[in-house]
Amino acid sequence: MSTEKNIRNIESDLEFENQIRPRELDNFAGQEKIVDNLRIFIQAALMRGDSLDHVLLHGPPGLGKTTLANIIANEMHAQLKVTSGPVLDKPGDLAGLLTNLNPGDVLFIDEIHRLSPLVEEYLYSAMEDYKIDIVLDKGPSARSIQIELAPFTLIGATTRSGLLTSPLRARFGI
Repeated sequence: MSTEKNIRNIESDLEFENQIRPRELDNFAGQEKIVDNLRIFIQAALMRGDSLDHVLLHGPPGLGKTTLANIIANEMHAQLKVTSGPVLDKPGDLAGLLTNLNPGDVLFIDEIHRLSPLVEEYLYSAMEDYKIDIVLDKGPSARSIQIELAPFTLIGATTRSGLLTSPLRARFGI
């Protein structure tokens, strides 16, 4: 089988999977208390015209964390940007994602427990104040500029919540 055929099969499988995944909280099976709480948080954020508080989803693989992230973005009428903790090597990787978010967008970081400590610390001010500091140049000519970010919702997903640092965990409102 050719590589091109394999790629088409994978794309077809992903397309089918996305078609059968629920897109609304009403169609999500299980976790009734969590779904009810999310529904209230989402309705309140929409009524305020504000971003949803940052959300931490944790549990074993296959229980719907990614599906819930997609549903939350859909219910918030927001674009979902997806990444994974291990691919964010440097603060600059995260800065690129954050500065390209539009107001109300949802950033989903799967395996958030695998963020490097440096990237994790860089995320703190983005989550709290919607700002990041970028250092330009090096040595004596180095200077820092602060960049304002559009209000966004971060959804972190993890199978190992015990590996999250307390400062990161404390920044999630939901």
